[in-house]
Amino acid sequence: MDIRKLILFEDVANTQNFTKSGDKLGYTQSGVSHMLKSLEDELGFILFIRTKQGVKLTDSGREILPAVRSLLAKYENFEQTVNEIQGIEKGSLTIATFSSISIHYLPMIIHEFKTKYPSINIELLEGGTDDIVSWVENDIADFGFLSHEHTNKLEWITLAEDPLLAVLPMDSDIPSNNTVDITTFQNKPFIISAMGTDYDVHNALTCSNVSPDVIFSSKDDHAIISMVSNNLGISILPGLVIRGFEDQVACYKLNPYYSRTLGIAMKSKEALSPAAKKFISLTQKTISSEAY
Repeated sequence: MDIRKLILFEDVANTQNFTKSGDKLGYTQSGVSHMLKSLEDELGFILFIRTKQGVKLTDSGREILPAVRSLLAKYENFEQTVNEIQGIEKGSLTIATFSSISIHYLPMIIHEFKTKYPSINIELLEGGTDDIVSWVENDIADFGFLSHEHTNKLEWITLAEDPLLAVLPMDSDIPSNNTVDITTFQNKPFIISAMGTDYDVHNALTCSNVSPDVIFSSKDDHAIISMVSNNLGISILPGLVIRGFEDQVACYKLNPYYSRTLGIAMKSKEALSPAAKKFISLTQKTISSEAY
């Protein structure tokens, strides 16, 4: 079976569009149709159904997709290992990440990595905890940058501790000792990160038996900051999320102290591709040298 057909199948499953996948992989639309028809003939069942919006997977196509993704991940690992033995540094990486990490840490890491390995392509997928865990578990991403909460099924490398901070409007009274007791949030208008996007703030409130009056829930950390800055409520957010927005909201330490553990999650350290191992090694060196 031609591996190119499986690569094309996986990409069309993502784009749900023959033309987009063809443009990305260098095939005409008729070429895409021909290759997928050939793959369907080999497999003995239909993979896609045409719709007005594009194409969608059949039940059979959906059933084999996880296995195809796993096979392609192993094939990419194999290719990178062969290239490394031959002294050729090329391949690809798909990295899932919190947006706060992609904003504050990944640009400088990617820049240094691309300087050393210019032929290795990198794709970033931004999302919340549940998104990243799913992408890693289903071989959509090689590994993910996120908080340790709800990553029990994955292997883990710790990078840093990120304190949770009280986030208030700029015109709020300054608390004594620049510290906000978490009980202050009891029954107060509160804007919270959506469950599944974040678990750390939810856990902090639960552990402290504090129940704020949740008026908004958002998957976008920056939307939460904007709402607080416009006096719609108060919140708790990780320090890394607030970095760069200190002129829009007032941030204070929490009492008691809570934090999130940031790190890298993967299905298996042993199964990582050479490129993934190099990127993770560079990340560990970079973040360990940073004052958090």
